[in-house]
Amino acid sequence: MTVNLEVAEGVATVRLDRPPMNALDIATQDRLRELAGELTDRDDVRAVVIWGGEKVFAAGADIKEMRVMDHAAMVKRSKALQDSFTAIARIPKPVVAAVTGYALGGGCELALCADIRIAADNAKLGQPEILLGLIPGAGGTQRLARLVGPSRAKDLIFTGRQVRADEALAIGLVDKVVPAAEVYEAAQAWAAKLAKGPAIALRAAKESVDAGLETDLDTGLAIERNWFAGLFATEDRETGMRSFVEEGPGKAKFA
Repeated sequence: MTVNLEVAEGVATVRLDRPPMNALDIATQDRLRELAGELTDRDDVRAVVIWGGEKVFAAGADIKEMRVMDHAAMVKRSKALQDSFTAIARIPKPVVAAVTGYALGGGCELALCADIRIAADNAKLGQPEILLGLIPGAGGTQRLARLVGPSRAKDLIFTGRQVRADEALAIGLVDKVVPAAEVYEAAQAWAAKLAKGPAIALRAAKESVDAGLETDLDTGLAIERNWFAGLFATEDRETGMRSFVEEGPGKAKFA
């Protein structure tokens, strides 16, 4: 299996397992899409960690596999590639990428699908596809530009250069940098905290932000308004407000 899944106390760990560099071949892409559907549906999963192991997150696509594909084959496959990554991005639960070592090409694009990225102090990220005569094809031109802005995205995509963890943090490509030995622990802690939160409200927050970024302000406000009003029909809203009144802020315990 190229990707493994473990679930404990509401947190699912999606572990890339294709030594030595976790190259994202077709089988891995398809497995990611399959797991995204499973994680979306499982009630016992409330937050997700994507991890490549202690040494490397994912160093990119499987170039040997891609090299033998012609134009017609890639026209067909490119949609499936994007669909796999989009499925990860649309998991309606908090998702954190625990980035160690290299996160290049498809590896960087996979990290971009998470809600936040926690990186090792020795991590290197980038979109080197231009050095192969290509451009990012798993969402990199779109998600990277939305995350760090078009000018910085173009710099990384045009040059294919790698950025170290400190620069990645400075430009907003990652959200936190920790010692390499602590990456998974930090990601797990973030996910575990949110796994105890109100699941429907967290879904509402994620979908409102993500969908709002794809449309105009008025439409985004309508999305927010509909979710906000809808949450008044949930048990979590009742629990949260009752706890606030009776016990004070920040003490609610959600099922």
